[in-house]
Amino acid sequence: MHGIETTRVLFIVGFGPIVRDMPASRALYRDALGIGFKEEQGGYLHTESVPGAKTFALWPLSEAAHSCFGADAWPAEIPAPQAWLEFDVADIQAATAELESRGYRMLVKNQKEPWGQTVSRFITPEGLLVGITFTPSMRGSL
Repeated sequence: MHGIETTRVLFIVGFGPIVRDMPASRALYRDALGIGFKEEQGGYLHTESVPGAKTFALWPLSEAAHSCFGADAWPAEIPAPQAWLEFDVADIQAATAELESRGYRMLVKNQKEPWGQTVSRFITPEGLLVGITFTPSMRGSL
């Protein structure tokens, strides 16, 4: 892979849409496509059983806003993302600093989540909410 060693991507942690209308999204992903989800508090639906992704999840916009800004509403001055994508990196602190030095505005920096993951998040030019992470539970034999 190209890039600077501190931002070296080890694997894709997960991907999914950021949901504004959960009943419509459930109808598509669960009912029409047959994906079985576990549901967490706040309406976050996830599965670790879709091949090709460690996690696939429907993340409510209000929950993404809470994770990034500590509020239930996404700020009007920042375009709301359509999807989320997370990459586990070799060194989260160094990768965060490197991305910031290249002009990427971090919405969250090196935030420790209750499930043990550390994450920094930013919006890409395409409008995705991207996280660079350190996810011990998914590292296995790395």
